[in-house]
Amino acid sequence: MPYEFWIAYRYLIAKKDKFLLLINWVSILGIAIGVAALIVVIGVMTGFDHDLKEKIVGTTAHIVVDRESGIKDYAALAVKIRQVKGVAAAAPFINGNVFLEYGSRASGLLLRGVDPAAEGVVTRINAYLQDDYAVAQLGKDDVIIGRELARYYDLKPGDMIALLSPVSGVAGAGWRYKLKVAAIFDSGMYDYDRNLIFVHYRKAQEIFSLPPELVSGIAVKLDDVDAAPAVKEAIVKQIGFSYVVRTWIEQNVNFFAALKLEKVAMFVILILIVLVASFNIISTLIVTVTTKTKDIGILKAVGVPAASIRRIFTIYGLTIGTFGTLLGLGGGMGLCFILKETELIKLPQTVYYIDHLPVLIQFSDVFAITASAMLISYLATLYPSARAASLEPVEALRYQ
Repeated sequence: MPYEFWIAYRYLIAKKDKFLLLINWVSILGIAIGVAALIVVIGVMTGFDHDLKEKIVGTTAHIVVDRESGIKDYAALAVKIRQVKGVAAAAPFINGNVFLEYGSRASGLLLRGVDPAAEGVVTRINAYLQDDYAVAQLGKDDVIIGRELARYYDLKPGDMIALLSPVSGVAGAGWRYKLKVAAIFDSGMYDYDRNLIFVHYRKAQEIFSLPPELVSGIAVKLDDVDAAPAVKEAIVKQIGFSYVVRTWIEQNVNFFAALKLEKVAMFVILILIVLVASFNIISTLIVTVTTKTKDIGILKAVGVPAASIRRIFTIYGLTIGTFGTLLGLGGGMGLCFILKETELIKLPQTVYYIDHLPVLIQFSDVFAITASAMLISYLATLYPSARAASLEPVEALRYQ
């Protein structure tokens, strides 16, 4: 072991100096608390991002192709879209606003008309349906509603509801439609579970007085959801520029941009905790340099170069930073594991869209936190180590 490491180790364990040992531990714990706080908060922010992304992608298509006037001959267009590399499936859909009336209450909802034979492939709706119901079983006079909507109206499968259309029916046949609740879905997203309902797309055409060949758009599922921007460009080349093609990212761009900004802001704010803790390292090294002035003078008197003195205190400070970082990583990841496995903290869905605190630890986040903590620890050693290296032997030993 090089003597610089040995001397730094002796200063760190400080067997004969209990005060120095105490401030060493205070410095280590300061770094550990900052790193643990970063790990937990960034893990929660990443968990929110990932969980919401999964829920959004689960209830909506990866890519939507539509046009303001609607899409005619949608079957031929879907065939062309399926020919694009990276596209797994494509299905028509119809979107529109309706009123649901049940008992003495009514509320506005988003109605989505889907093809029962294809919707289970395009989205993950089957994973959200309760009682082993499959969307392929959806009949023309059936409706699938969300858990929160069912709770609000006290609805269950088999109940009849009335949908009020904003337009008159076919040949003026009216704008009120009776449908049977076939199933209830639970996506975990309050807005979807409260405000979204599914019907057969043929029924949606009837409700909105659309001709049989017209739909709102084509929902597209991809083999790789993260490849959406590249596949979008390929789809535009395939079908032309007369359609609006939007990825799931573009449909929620403001939402994910806000999440990303919040994550960066929280990282910057919490890294200040580590920065504050680094002042403990500075103060610890300064106290050590002051109390070990005689030792430094003897080392320089016997020929130890200033660079070695600087390395001793740099190693000393970095060791404190390393121990603190490792302790913080262990504590932070342990706390994240507890939060993830126990779902200890519950959240109001009306505010946070989900009912528990999600946690996801990514290697890139851990690396960034570790690198930042070690860099700050290193910078904290520069002044004290330079001060120790600049001591002259005569001045250090004059009053000893």
